[in-house]
Amino acid sequence: MTDYGHDLSFGVSLDPGVHRLSESLRMAAVADENGIDYLAVQDHPYQPGHLETLTWITHVAAVTRRVSLLTDVADLQLRPPAMLAKAAASLGVLSGGRLVLGVGGGGFADAITSMGGGRRTGAQMVAYTEESLHILRAALAGGVVRLRSEHHDVEGYQAGPVPPSPVPLWLGSMKPKMLGVTGRAADGWISPMNIYVAPDEVPGKQKLIDEAARAAGRDPAAIRRAYNVLGTIGDVRGGHGLAGDVRLWTDTLTRWALELGFDTFIFWPVSDHLAQLEVFAAEVVPAVREQVARGRR
Repeated sequence: MTDYGHDLSFGVSLDPGVHRLSESLRMAAVADENGIDYLAVQDHPYQPGHLETLTWITHVAAVTRRVSLLTDVADLQLRPPAMLAKAAASLGVLSGGRLVLGVGGGGFADAITSMGGGRRTGAQMVAYTEESLHILRAALAGGVVRLRSEHHDVEGYQAGPVPPSPVPLWLGSMKPKMLGVTGRAADGWISPMNIYVAPDEVPGKQKLIDEAARAAGRDPAAIRRAYNVLGTIGDVRGGHGLAGDVRLWTDTLTRWALELGFDTFIFWPVSDHLAQLEVFAAEVVPAVREQVARGRR
């Protein structure tokens, strides 16, 4: 059993599509009013129907009071880290500290280059991402930031403002070398969706993160672990992702918390997004909290 002991948190994926704008704003209000911890937003700016993610979450922050915002995940190929840190620090100030910055190396090379981004793959991508995390962390703390390398040329950026609370840096990763970066340099791991990283693959990935953390002198338990969970709550069987009634969702997320080590679950509804969120917030979330607490006792 792997349970790192973090308090549980729950989020919902907020679609950045313009065609879902009204529904997404209603979902943000429901999440804010019903104890959901995160509104998570994907980052694919090359999609013509998508709002730009940082602009979108800034608007969402302005119309909510309590819920936090999570970039799930911001594309580092299109967002140079010093500038991304500036945007994150600004949003941290404007939102009263309600931001978790999820980042990733960028998985769609052709789409990235279509917008003028670099084409980095393999070891080059891994090195660029790890250095980007160090720049982000330094810049979010304020002061002068310098890093000259093959991948970055930051010659003395005077960083600021400093947000009212630290902005956690979570890394989306799946392959061994990037999981190693997560263990060495990130505050949290964002796993791809359950349809891409199946539950039986998770223990091996957690082990790689933990080994990298220990090798870097870090406590693996300090790293949060988030799972993007696509599915449907209801009287369904054989649907896409996790599909079944509230009991199945409750038992499954409880098991994934206590046995796989996840402390954060981001719900990606397949359909009827608003109605699914209401069921998730009212029935699944409190039941999972209760069962995990009981299991830990």
